[in-house]
Amino acid sequence: MAIIDSIPRRARVLVVGGGAREHAIAWKLAQSRHQPVLYAARGNPGMAALCRLVAIDAGDVAALVAFAEREGIDLVVVGPEQPLANGLADELQRREIRVFGPTRAAAQLETSKAFAKDLMQRAGVPTASYAVFTDVEEARQYVRRQGAPIVVKADGLAAGKGVTVARTVAEAIAAVDDAMLGGRFGSAGRRVVVEAYLSGREASLMFFVDGQTVVPMLPARDHKPVGDGDTGPNTGGMGAFAPIQSFLDAGLTAMVEASIVRPTLTALQAQGITYRGVLYVGLMLTDEGPSVIEFNARFGDPETEVVLPLMRSDLLEVLWATAAGRLEEVVMDWAGDAAVCVVLAAQNYPGTPRVGDVITFPAAGSSASAEGTFIFHAGTKRQGDAVVTAGGRVLTVLGTGETFDVARRRAYELAERIHFPGMQMRRDIGRHRD
Repeated sequence: MAIIDSIPRRARVLVVGGGAREHAIAWKLAQSRHQPVLYAARGNPGMAALCRLVAIDAGDVAALVAFAEREGIDLVVVGPEQPLANGLADELQRREIRVFGPTRAAAQLETSKAFAKDLMQRAGVPTASYAVFTDVEEARQYVRRQGAPIVVKADGLAAGKGVTVARTVAEAIAAVDDAMLGGRFGSAGRRVVVEAYLSGREASLMFFVDGQTVVPMLPARDHKPVGDGDTGPNTGGMGAFAPIQSFLDAGLTAMVEASIVRPTLTALQAQGITYRGVLYVGLMLTDEGPSVIEFNARFGDPETEVVLPLMRSDLLEVLWATAAGRLEEVVMDWAGDAAVCVVLAAQNYPGTPRVGDVITFPAAGSSASAEGTFIFHAGTKRQGDAVVTAGGRVLTVLGTGETFDVARRRAYELAERIHFPGMQMRRDIGRHRD
């Protein structure tokens, strides 16, 4: 029997997480011809129109597994990294519940930058030279010897904020001290990775991986710094666009699969680790070719919000086949359109964000909007009849169109019609696409 024929009509699917990425996943799943019944833990107000919201935190493995068993969930789709680090996929597999997302061991590609760098070094995967430190003075001395610019990374999970691209030695040493002594990232910063600075253009390329078969998505470009022109501190992402046409024209997708993804998966297999889910490859496009900046063990955010809208294939079929180890049976199809998304962030983000402010949406509603646009919720919550800010990245506004100019115009026209006190957004997302 073909794998897609095994998908129950009205399959019960639990999406774990409550950000714009999970909203985009649920939005795409809701378009499936199999008409799945969707649940989200905890979800967000925007997802409520698509899913039954479940009052379970994404990191609560025991409660999620119990819910999946009790409700007869057919597929669990894990959005954020913390549940993967907590072993959610492992527990679900033990209960024979189908899950889309890698095991705790496989997720180390994201949860430990030192693990990922050591594995890449053994596998011959192109990445920046580096050193790993648990002693703060040794890290300081290494920075002084190497000079600047240089990159300092907290080893563990830091919500996309654990990386400092230091332009001076003093800035790098401050980043080391902040992580290792100041406790800015908690236990994630007790060990740091210090690596050489790579110059070039960044790109993100995500792959569906079922253990053997590897299927690329469209390349996207995230914009990490908070301010226009890539100024200010790094964030979890202030917007993105897809596809990167120059990347496709240069044949870099096949190059990344051959020189990075395949060797990485082989190195994991040598350790007895099978990878299933999404493998996100953060790249620097250098003069010598693509080099890995980071791996993520899940869909990227905000890249998901521009890549999934361009997918013509049925997402439920892709996720189901990936989880079953039968991805080779699915044919991927992509639209030839462009997509741009703009993140609307709270005041003070990426520091401690101001929360509790009422959000004013266009008349069409808090998610629905004009053709070629959509509003994905992230840091929002319902308060009475209002939707209020509840996190740093509040909303992600999507625009799609036959050209990038149309997509950008649609995204920004919609973004300008949304208001809350102190709202921040970059105004240059997708302006430069080389």
